[in-house]
Amino acid sequence: MASRLRSPFKEPEIELFVKAALDGENIGNCPFCQSLFMVLWLKGVRFNVTTVDITRKPEELKNLAPGIKPPFLVFNKELKTDFLKIEDFLEQTLAPPRYSQLTPKHKESLHVGADIFAKFSAYIKNPQKEANKKLEKALLREFQRLDDYLNTPVPEEIDQDSTEEVLVSRRKFLDGDRMTLADCNLLPKLNVIKIAAKKYRNFEIPREMTAIWRYLQNAHARDEFSHTCPADEEIERTYANVAKKMS
Repeated sequence: MASRLRSPFKEPEIELFVKAALDGENIGNCPFCQSLFMVLWLKGVRFNVTTVDITRKPEELKNLAPGIKPPFLVFNKELKTDFLKIEDFLEQTLAPPRYSQLTPKHKESLHVGADIFAKFSAYIKNPQKEANKKLEKALLREFQRLDDYLNTPVPEEIDQDSTEEVLVSRRKFLDGDRMTLADCNLLPKLNVIKIAAKKYRNFEIPREMTAIWRYLQNAHARDEFSHTCPADEEIERTYANVAKKMS
């Protein structure tokens, strides 16, 4: 009787193209690039990263992805350019049991910080002093919403058989103690806000929002986040012409 032989698993060939820094080599400021970098790292798959100097795109990349700005991905020689579709594709294709699942258990984890970056953009681009306080308050409301969510225990933290009531969450990340797609999407944006708002608006996330600071501290302790961040100077350079001087 012929024995059935399983074909050995072949790792996919993956190359992620991200925006280069001003030096043309290191990682530049692009939250979407960092997000996909984090996703691939957390998946535990082998992949290569190529930085793309968007001011002088190499000829081979002009042929590979004409007119396309990073991030984009080549997966088994197939080009993928839509950020959201890339994220969904990776989650479906690089699936358990071989690769980590990154979809959060709780939908709110994906939505809680969705408006923060838009509020920050309006705040940093505003040139009018009289509108500044209103825009800052709108940004602070979003931070408060995030802080409240991080302080609220998720169901997994509540022991139904325990007599002790869990009032404040101790989880490390948005959805629990492991990083998910929600963190990959939000953390790069929070990093940009923290650096650019401090530099150009002297704005800091209030220290009393302890859950957010705990969250950022836990994130910086993980290589998947800290080793994919651009240098602070890159973020500051990006917003040097974006941040409007108020009059």
